[in-house]
Amino acid sequence: MSRKMLIDGDLDNLSGENDYDFDLFVIGAGSGGVRASRFSAQYGAKVGICELPFHPVSSETIGGVGGTCVIRGCVPKKILVYGASFGPEIQDAKEYGWKVNDNIDFDWKKLLHKKTEEIVRLNGIYKRLLSNAGVKLFEGEGRIVGPNEVEVIQLDGTKLSYSAKHILIATGSRAQRPNIPGQELAITSDEALSLEELPKRVVILGGGYIAVEFASIWRGMGSTVNLIFRKELPLRGFDDEMRALVARNLEGRGIILHPQTNITQLVKTEDGIKVTTDHGEELMADVVLFATGRVPNTKRLNLQSVGVEVDKTGAVKVDELSRTNVPSIWAIGDVTNRMNLTPVALMEGTLFAKTVFGNEPSKPDYSNIPCAVFCIPPLSVVGLSEEQAIEKGEGDILIFTSTFNPMKNSISGRQEKTLMKLIVSAETDKVIGASMCGPDAAEIMQGIAVAMKCGATKAQFDSTVGIHPSSAEEFVTMRSVTRRIAASGKPKTNL
Repeated sequence: MSRKMLIDGDLDNLSGENDYDFDLFVIGAGSGGVRASRFSAQYGAKVGICELPFHPVSSETIGGVGGTCVIRGCVPKKILVYGASFGPEIQDAKEYGWKVNDNIDFDWKKLLHKKTEEIVRLNGIYKRLLSNAGVKLFEGEGRIVGPNEVEVIQLDGTKLSYSAKHILIATGSRAQRPNIPGQELAITSDEALSLEELPKRVVILGGGYIAVEFASIWRGMGSTVNLIFRKELPLRGFDDEMRALVARNLEGRGIILHPQTNITQLVKTEDGIKVTTDHGEELMADVVLFATGRVPNTKRLNLQSVGVEVDKTGAVKVDELSRTNVPSIWAIGDVTNRMNLTPVALMEGTLFAKTVFGNEPSKPDYSNIPCAVFCIPPLSVVGLSEEQAIEKGEGDILIFTSTFNPMKNSISGRQEKTLMKLIVSAETDKVIGASMCGPDAAEIMQGIAVAMKCGATKAQFDSTVGIHPSSAEEFVTMRSVTRRIAASGKPKTNL
């Protein structure tokens, strides 16, 4: 093994020592790793970062600067959601006077090509961001070989060793497959974003974000979609009232739901993949998608030999400042399995740099973090669900809801309700939860999140003048309490 010493001048590290190649070495150049690297460099730190070579479909040996979100997650998925939305929109346009040919063709390969062009462009932007910040990028697999030493295995197998005062693990997570006979016939979200042909028949196993989003995508493009999940409703952990509406909307768009169901076997046949469920149903599919969760990317990091503690899922254990039990090693993002959202990894990366190199210890604040599920139409939430508010048991809560047919649907004739909901503390009048299922939910909820972060009360919502005509104005015109739940109330079953 060669030892590569980088001496690019006389840049002191923050303790006044010059014994390390880098002040910080980051393993993983996804959203969190890139943010932490750039911001640390802005504080004057000498930073190195490594990432696997680029490819749209990840594995243990390929990845790409930008990480899951940019290359095979949020960004390409949202592009496909946009693409899938046009089909129903074109049909709705007929009632608005547009003369539309009934024979509308969709070119999957063209959309995939444009999607790939975009993620390649973003991959280049992320590389330039690192370069412009003065961060040294290494292409290869990183592993930790000591409390202050990392090893980078390059594409040709060459191993280089670098020392660093601080090491940051930001390797994210990877899709997992359930142990089902014939599992090798199924794909994960990685492959789903790069299929050569649009499948005509799809079976999806899972009830979370990825499952309902891909169900909406493929159905919007004309595929027959069967969605299989174990609970009574999809999106476990979200507000039950919202989950019920999402389920109705999915069915309203033609997705076939199989609640309280699991897959027992996949078999390859001449007609496609035969899917057998635990209810004895047999479904035929061109593609079977397993959307059954993700696991932290820690298997190949050599953490055990260095003494870094992980939990039973393989997630790196960290304290409130994102530090592991080894003082020189830190971790952020999905690899810690705290709150697995890209903006959260960005927050953690920012605060890591502030803590370590800005001399200002800063703990991430996980309260009132908004998120969205980009099914069609989307769901977006911030704060507590009704069930969580009841479970918390901090006094009576007031529930305000508004269910309506969006104005756009009144002309198109689409029967698809929008639901908005506010959860308010009866004692303090503070809005402690908000959710919406309907068009533009994510765009609207971002503004609601700012208000809640500032501690807005229901009276302040009520005193705000709405924008008319808009769906968003419903959040400031809900005057009547839908129901009041006493502090002793029991949470509804999380279906």
